[in-house]
Amino acid sequence: MSSVYDSVISKATLRPQVATSSVNGIGVDTSGFNSAEAALEVGAVSGAFPTLDVKIQDSANNSSFADVSGLTFVQVTAANISQGLRIEGLNTATRRRYLRAVATLAGTNPNFTFKVDIILGKAFKEPVQ
Repeated sequence: MSSVYDSVISKATLRPQVATSSVNGIGVDTSGFNSAEAALEVGAVSGAFPTLDVKIQDSANNSSFADVSGLTFVQVTAANISQGLRIEGLNTATRRRYLRAVATLAGTNPNFTFKVDIILGKAFKEPVQ
């Protein structure tokens, strides 16, 4: 019987950080998996009318990324927020091999403490490495 530990693996695309301007995450290789979840965790927020917009992009080569339609988190304007996005059909014609998060900050002196992880699941082969 396999456990969650044998079936999923979490990879950081935007490591925990305090950001004051927009930032691109690192690409996460999804080969060997069928589905994923992007998890956004926001801690402290400050500034005048701060906003955080986070979207998911994909790439075939981990170099040239493009937005994925429908994979955008709800805009964050307050502290202590958690959100998740379901991502299906990895490594297909509609979803390319690499995923990353892109965060756009706006407002006057925006300051967000946050991270985004990609949790890969439905592995082709278990246990996952």
